[in-house]
Amino acid sequence: MNQSALIRPEWTPATIALMVLGFIVFWPLGLAMLAYIIFGDRLRGFKRDANDRADKMASKWFAGCRKANHRYNAHFSTGNVAFDDWRKAELDRLDEERRKLDEMREDFDAYARELRRAKDQEEFDRFMRERKNRPAGDQPVVDI
Repeated sequence: MNQSALIRPEWTPATIALMVLGFIVFWPLGLAMLAYIIFGDRLRGFKRDANDRADKMASKWFAGCRKANHRYNAHFSTGNVAFDDWRKAELDRLDEERRKLDEMREDFDAYARELRRAKDQEEFDRFMRERKNRPAGDQPVVDI
């Protein structure tokens, strides 16, 4: 995240002033600014998760529409046998291409998940190495 930005989800003079001004002008604005200050760092992950869920729902909906449309087209005949055969062959070809694209997307999603897991594992391993190599006097004191 760009830490030189004037308005960032932290307790800076600018964000505090905007929050106070928001409460003075219209209290929901002040409340929204307070929520941004407190939860702003989580917005990027929330947006990504919401987009992923929306994409999954849309793909399921489109898959249902494609099946319904395919059933409709399979029963519909123009009376021209050559055209109906060509249309059926093209629809079958498009369905196969769509299936391949869906498989490729699933493969890419799995690859991206594995990359994120590997990156997280590498960061965790680096933290553990640094923690292990830290001198005994540098251990942080934790009150329980």
